[in-house]
Amino acid sequence: MEKGAAVVLTGVSKRFDTVTAVNHFSLRIAEGSLFGLLGPNGAGKTTTLRMILRIMLPDEGSIELLGRPHNDAAQDLMGYLPEERGLYTQMKVREVLVFLAALKGLAESEARRRVDDWLERFELTAWADRKVVDLSKGMQQKVQFIVAVIHRPPVLVLDEPFTGLDPVNAALVKDIMLELRRNGATVILSTHRMEQVEMMCDSICLINKGESVLEGELAAIKRSYGKNTVRLEATGDGDFLNLPGVVRSLNQFGTLTEAKLEPGADPQEILKAAVARGVRITRFELVEPPLNDIFIEKVGEGRA
Repeated sequence: MEKGAAVVLTGVSKRFDTVTAVNHFSLRIAEGSLFGLLGPNGAGKTTTLRMILRIMLPDEGSIELLGRPHNDAAQDLMGYLPEERGLYTQMKVREVLVFLAALKGLAESEARRRVDDWLERFELTAWADRKVVDLSKGMQQKVQFIVAVIHRPPVLVLDEPFTGLDPVNAALVKDIMLELRRNGATVILSTHRMEQVEMMCDSICLINKGESVLEGELAAIKRSYGKNTVRLEATGDGDFLNLPGVVRSLNQFGTLTEAKLEPGADPQEILKAAVARGVRITRFELVEPPLNDIFIEKVGEGRA
């Protein structure tokens, strides 16, 4: 296994009857990184994560974890936040957390100490002796997150970790993920929230139809597309952006518009068109394409 890799998949395949969910898929995730595994619904992301976690075994290929064989003992080196909650809903919050921590090898006294620390951090102390079923969806998500990190695993797999969280708690989970990475953990993030990936991840892999269609350092991927998008705000007739040969597509967010340029197009043509129409520009910047646009383009290619 290459030095510095937390997870390496080599030629991994997984089939279910006549459906190939993952097809000769290879991947290297650097140790201590925050890695985004992305893809549309049904692309093979969850199957890949479950093979990494050894919940299911590949039909072909091999997986290595932190330089060790991918055997049952490797499971204790990982923490997992599933997309679907897997808590015992009739148990009390503190009780279920201590129980699941013990399954990961923690002594009861240490488990209780860590549980109380995490409950305080997530402002759940007042709910510690309530049943899980009494908690809101967002609270249950925070409890599920604690389950994933309580044993301080060196590799953490988070599948849609922001589900059910309000902006304040989503920001808290984001900060904790970055803190874990700073402390040396490898964090594998699977989510459809491209803005979170763009702000947090070092590297990504975009999977579609069970195969990698885009992989590498996120900053390098975005640079490879060049600054081909104009982000602007304007008051007046928006028809001035209908510029064949200059603007390929538009993505509008209320007063903000992102105009993707045709290859080789001069963004100054947009300003000229605005002046000609008497439109007032209050914001104008040339930027690299957002990850969401890259995702749509690459997945679209895969579906063509």
